[in-house]
Amino acid sequence: MKLENSKLIITINSHGAELRSVKNKETDREYLWNADPNFWGRSSPVLFPFVGGVRDKVYRYQGKEYPMNQHGFARDMDFAFVKRSENEVWFSLDSDETTYQIYPFRFHLEIGYHLEENAVKVMWKVKNTDDKDMYFAIGAHPAFFCPIQEGERQSECYLNFRKADGTVPEKFCNTVFGQGGLVTAEKKDYILQDGILPIAEDLFDGDALVIENNQVQRVALMDHEKKEYLAVEFDAPLVGIWSPPKKQAPFVCIEPWYGRCDSEGFEGELKDRDWENILESGEEFRAEYRVVVLA
Repeated sequence: MKLENSKLIITINSHGAELRSVKNKETDREYLWNADPNFWGRSSPVLFPFVGGVRDKVYRYQGKEYPMNQHGFARDMDFAFVKRSENEVWFSLDSDETTYQIYPFRFHLEIGYHLEENAVKVMWKVKNTDDKDMYFAIGAHPAFFCPIQEGERQSECYLNFRKADGTVPEKFCNTVFGQGGLVTAEKKDYILQDGILPIAEDLFDGDALVIENNQVQRVALMDHEKKEYLAVEFDAPLVGIWSPPKKQAPFVCIEPWYGRCDSEGFEGELKDRDWENILESGEEFRAEYRVVVLA
C-alpha cells in the first residue's frame, strides 16, 4: 500500500505491517534499505512482543518455559488492514491460538503510518485483551541506505546525536554485546565531537550499539561532508544502532526500542527482564517515532 504527499512516497507491506520504501518525491531518491538478502532481507520490521533475543531461545512465565526467536513473531505475520485516509494508514494483528502457544497473552496490536511534510510518523498501539497482566517489549528496526551518495563508502559517513532537549551530548555509553545476541555487564563510552561519531569500518564488529536510559533521542545520518540527510526522532528509552558485523553493508539501522535482549546469565522470569513493559487487563500502550528526510 502506498501513501504520498507533496514531499514523500512511502510503501507499506501488510506482511509484518512493514515499511518497505521511503522516497523523496522530487528526486526519486530511496532512503529505506531494499531488503537485499545478500546483506539483510528486511527493511523495517516491527519487533514484538520481544526486542532482541532471549537466552537459549527460551523464556519463563509462571514457572513454564516458552520458545521464542529473536525479535518475536509479529514481523513474520500478516496484519489486517484497518483504515486509511489521505495521509495515514493503520494495520492490526490479534493474538490467536498459534501465538498463544508461544506467548500466553491475548493482545491487539496496531501499527500506523502518517505522512507529515518531509517526515513519516510511525505509531504503535498495544492493548492487553487478556484478563491478566501482560508483559511485552516493542521496537523498531528501520534500515537506511548509508552511504546515500553513489561512490561513497560507509566509513566516510557519520552519525549525529542529540538529546531530548536538542542539546549536544559529549558522549554516550554503549552496553556491549557478548555471545549469542545477549548483552554483557560491560559498558563502553564513545566520545563525540559536537555530537558526531564517524562510522569507522570496525564500529559494528561487536554487533549493535545499545544506548540505554534516554541518553539520546535523535540520531541522524550524515554524508561525507557531514551534511545530515535523514534523522530518526523518538521518545523511547533505548536505541540500537546496527549494521551487519564485518560486512560493510550499505545501510545502517537506527532502532528506537521499548525493551531489549536478555543479559548474559539471566535466569529470571519474563517479569524480571530488563526494560520489560507491563499492561494491566484492558490497558493500552501507545508510542511513536519519526523518520525525517532532510536532503
